[in-house]
Amino acid sequence: MGKKPPLTPKDRERQEYQALAQERAPGRPILGNLVRAFLVGGAISLGGQLVFSYLAGRGIEEKQAQSLTSAAFVFLGALFTGLGLYDELGRLGGMGSALPISGFANSIAAAAMEYKREGWVLGVGARMFIIAGPVIVYGLLTAVTVAAVRYLLKGQVG
Repeated sequence: MGKKPPLTPKDRERQEYQALAQERAPGRPILGNLVRAFLVGGAISLGGQLVFSYLAGRGIEEKQAQSLTSAAFVFLGALFTGLGLYDELGRLGGMGSALPISGFANSIAAAAMEYKREGWVLGVGARMFIIAGPVIVYGLLTAVTVAAVRYLLKGQVG
């Protein structure tokens, strides 16, 4: 094993600069980011619970109320993305805005809007599923795996 060649003055200067820049860089506001993500994600979830409770209180079956609530939040996520509001929510709440189902709708709608000038098929249709495709595939794979394990353990599905 050979020795490392000595650093050139330019490499030494670059390392010193990187060390100085890292030393002077402002710290990440981790606690503030966590609190904002919790509050934004919690507010979205609270909104979902309120919609669900309203629908269930109107006599709609629980499964149907869950589906309608999810559909409403997908619609709202896409609508707020189209109006430019979801980006602001994302800047404020970070992962708290991305994790709920409205964040999934945002990721699909944003990709569709970004590539609309490339056409309906190769732009909107293809690009929005670059993000949605893996989620759908792995969601389906997980559902099939869980159903298979349940069937093996209990001998029944559903």
